[in-house]
Amino acid sequence: MIRWAAAVEYQGSRYSGWQVQAGRPSVQGAVEAALSTIANQPVATICAGRTDAGVHALGQVVHFDSAAARDPYAWLLGSNSRLPPDIALRWVQPVFGQADEPFSARFSAVSRRYRYVIHNDRARSALLAERATWFAPALDADAMHAAAQALVGAHDFSAFRAAGCQSKTATRKLESLRVWRRGQFVVIDIRANAFLHHMVRNITGSLLEVGSQRRPVTWIAELLAGRDRRQSGMTAAAQGLYFVGPDYPAEFGLPPPSEPWFPA
Repeated sequence: MIRWAAAVEYQGSRYSGWQVQAGRPSVQGAVEAALSTIANQPVATICAGRTDAGVHALGQVVHFDSAAARDPYAWLLGSNSRLPPDIALRWVQPVFGQADEPFSARFSAVSRRYRYVIHNDRARSALLAERATWFAPALDADAMHAAAQALVGAHDFSAFRAAGCQSKTATRKLESLRVWRRGQFVVIDIRANAFLHHMVRNITGSLLEVGSQRRPVTWIAELLAGRDRRQSGMTAAAQGLYFVGPDYPAEFGLPPPSEPWFPA
């Protein structure tokens, strides 16, 4: 039995999210079906971080165990030939850990990174409809970035936690949060040890309030201190969110997450 790791890229618009759900299309269901065909036996996957319906991924990492005699090239090319055009494996390789602590796509990750893309233009784009969130009012990206720095560090993020979040604690360590403008796009890039349900989308919704000058720069710090989700901004739409990928200790020898190409 060999433990394999793989990076999965997907456009999440047609799916109910990563996780298998009865009667609904999921990314996990498509990936496991493809891998199972190559293995000629059932294959189950564990992912680094489950994504919601409509959310995309550049480098979702999964692990799976299989006794099938296949090399990395066979897993990669064979699976991709059986996956729909909006899902692709980017790499597959065997991964080894200590005997008492095997590699886990979920629990071995030391951080995770997301990127949120906002199309900030007076007119909506047909081509970007499922790839970025359209927001018409002019945004001040510098004000958004300044406000967001209050979130960096270890904090209780209850103000940005979905009501249905099942995590036992709202404390997370946010390692970095950058906001910048590139032409008609405003980009939010965020890295943390882990995320609460809808945390990135709720932070984005609040930053949009600051960027559109409906709230002052100091408002984000006030929300964080208040720990009341009801006082925060809206939950931003799913289609602007990309799971860039997880980071793992060097001992596992996995490729680092690819730098997002859209937008630079």
